[in-house]
This record gives sequence, C-alpha cells and structure tokens, in this order.
Amino acid sequence: MARKDEHSTWLEGPQVPGQYEDPSNPSSYRGERLGLPEAGPGSLARLGSRMGAFLIDWLICYAIAFFLTPVTPRSILISTAVLVLFFVWRTVTVWLFAQSPGHAVVGIGVARVDRPDERVGLLRAVVRALLSLIVFPPLIQDTDGRGIHDRLTGSAVIRTR
Repeated sequence: MARKDEHSTWLEGPQVPGQYEDPSNPSSYRGERLGLPEAGPGSLARLGSRMGAFLIDWLICYAIAFFLTPVTPRSILISTAVLVLFFVWRTVTVWLFAQSPGHAVVGIGVARVDRPDERVGLLRAVVRALLSLIVFPPLIQDTDGRGIHDRLTGSAVIRTR
C-alpha cells in the first residue's frame, strides 16, 4: 500500500483504496476524480445541505408517524414508525425521483458515479437508506466528501441548482 508521503504515520489511519491516485498530486477540488464540476449543478453537495435534507425528511416522517400511531405514553411506537417510514420514504423517493423531498428543498439529488446517465436503482436506494439510518456512514467522508453509504453504492449527492 502506497503512503501519502514519507512523513505519514500510523496515526493518520489506513489509506482508502483509490483515495489518492497520485500521492504527490491530490485533486484540486472535491469531486474532480469523479469527473464532476467544481461548482454549480452537478458538483458534490456539501455536508450542511445533506444534513438539512436529512432533517427535513426526518421531520416529515415524524409528522406522518405521529398521525399514524395512536397517542400513548409509550413513545416507542412513534420512534419505530419514524424509522420504518424514513427507510421507505428515502428508498422510494431516491429510487423513483433521484431525490427525496428534503433533497429537493435544499437543491440536491443522488446520482450514480459509474453511470451518471442512469438512475440510482432500487438496490442502491435500499442500501443507501439502510446505512443512512445508522447515521454514521453519511458523516464519515472520503476526500471527495462522499459518505461511506455513497462510496459503497457508487453514488454521490450532487447539487441540482
């Protein structure tokens, strides 16, 4: 495994395969190695807008769960309903429209990196939604700013406007 430079230490952790194509020449902006533009539509979305979309979708699912579940002192029914609704919500909307309503509000969407002209697909949408429920995969990012769930599914969250 090639090191980033001769001054790297074990404290920096392992190198992600393909993280640095040329250790002496890292990409000049996020998404360059993926063939995405530096700014504007089609460029990688920032963490803040991705978290904003997550929060919007979560609150919508929470509101739906509140009205679908009986109001009881036990909040576990609502919590479980929100998880299930969020999973279904994100899977279906990303699969069919390449963006959830939360994504649409903040101006981002999900695209395949390997075949940008094709939709994300059902299997990739399921894996992305499932890993998003864990919360940590979207927060742990590679040098391009893609979460683990995007890296595993060969997708990226891009700006739509």
